[in-house]
Amino acid sequence: MFFYGSSLGFIILLPLIAYAMYAQSMVTKTFNRYLKVPNTRGITGAETARKILDAHGLNDVKIVKIAGKLSDHYDPRSRTVSLSEAVYSGNSIASVSVGAHEVGHAIQHAEGYAPLNFRSLLAPVASFGSKYMMILVFAGFIFNILQLIDLGILFYALALLFQIVTLPVEFNASTRAIANLTDLGIVYDQEIIGSKTVLKAAAMTYVAAAAVSAGQLFRLILIRNSRR
Repeated sequence: MFFYGSSLGFIILLPLIAYAMYAQSMVTKTFNRYLKVPNTRGITGAETARKILDAHGLNDVKIVKIAGKLSDHYDPRSRTVSLSEAVYSGNSIASVSVGAHEVGHAIQHAEGYAPLNFRSLLAPVASFGSKYMMILVFAGFIFNILQLIDLGILFYALALLFQIVTLPVEFNASTRAIANLTDLGIVYDQEIIGSKTVLKAAAMTYVAAAAVSAGQLFRLILIRNSRR
């Protein structure tokens, strides 16, 4: 395939892909490890989320249980914190840590956290670009139309920008989670290390994904320039 025609781009991209695979395996390994470690208070992820939300006056934010593993997220449109079964009902260090992290996004939303607002503005464009950028790039190379390639690269760049903006949003949510877990006495001092380990591993997957996208964008630009 022509996407593998640039040796320099491939050399740069390959270790980034390897790092992304490593980061994903580490978050799974870390989550599974601390999923087996109960917190001293025996509080569940759902109870943790509710306690933190109420402490911040966000009594109207809903908490629901969803299917899947590591599928937890916050939807600002419906103001709903969605927690997977293991997090919602579990009373492990992993459960309360992830629950607190997702509530961190709800607090960001309530406070008008600028990076979160900017990411929300980028979301529709990034979603559209993710769906059609490769079609445009493929068509551009097949029919030798540089304008289509450039448009595809532009969409790819916007999708990358979305991923980059996501980084401070995720790191800030984890910082808020740790603060809330300690300030509200949900976890004790000896347990907070586990919470930090879980959230750090999860954050690294976002860093890795952004790095891979940046490498792929650089590679596409190299290939595009070689077609001049």
